[in-house]
Amino acid sequence: MTTRSARRTHRTRRTLRLAGGSAAVLLAVSACSSSGDSSAKSASSSDPSSGSSKPSGTVTVFAAASLKESFTTLGKEFEKQHPGTKVTFSFGGSDSLAASITGGAPADVFASASPKTMKIVTDAKDAAGTPATFVRNQLEIATLPGNPDKIASLKDLTRSGLKVVLCDKEVPCGAAAQKALDASGLKLTPASYEQDVKSALTKVELKEADASVVYRTDVNAAGDKVEGVEFPESAKAVNDYPIVLLKDSQNADTAKAFIELVRSAAGQRVLTGAGFLKP
Repeated sequence: MTTRSARRTHRTRRTLRLAGGSAAVLLAVSACSSSGDSSAKSASSSDPSSGSSKPSGTVTVFAAASLKESFTTLGKEFEKQHPGTKVTFSFGGSDSLAASITGGAPADVFASASPKTMKIVTDAKDAAGTPATFVRNQLEIATLPGNPDKIASLKDLTRSGLKVVLCDKEVPCGAAAQKALDASGLKLTPASYEQDVKSALTKVELKEADASVVYRTDVNAAGDKVEGVEFPESAKAVNDYPIVLLKDSQNADTAKAFIELVRSAAGQRVLTGAGFLKP
């Protein structure tokens, strides 16, 4: 168990690394875009003919809430690489997004935070091709700045009087949190279950909760609004993130090109820079 000062030091070092790397990441996206695109074309599993047409028009991407910052960056870079294109996003809980897709919502690409929620789409035969895992994500405890409650472990979240929020169990971050709790033999009754990881994190940012179990990437994105506490049980609940072209895409060539950017070396630099793990 680390001390409060040690956690602060760890947090500061990590923040400095992220801050220092962010500029390099953004520069690397442009510098590596052409080479990254070509390598991604050979790696794409959705369609061997992807990249045959020049991308144009609008592509609509449904993506897990935890991808918001990274995908927004990649969307801007995609538009820069391909003038005349526009990437629009719908971010939210992967289960809700999957339900929307199977219900007929118009979209071109689905990026989910777990294979289980992706399976909802593939079972409904709404995917074109085989989903490919493009990153992985690990959980972390988000506490109030300075960690005033001295939370140092997953077990600490079960303390009486502590207000903890979790993602809904149907959402990948909630399912992963429950898996970590089960692996530890711990029982936790949260103050509330939130619809997605951003909603759970916001409760802590607004000081409406003392702590939450979210993704490491979301703690990183929150900056000094929260403090992150790592816990070893998170290694038993790492989520794979799959991405796929949707069958009813109205702009398949452009959608394929966006998937290629996500999976390219340049795209991976943006994602790992945000704290995601390589697939």
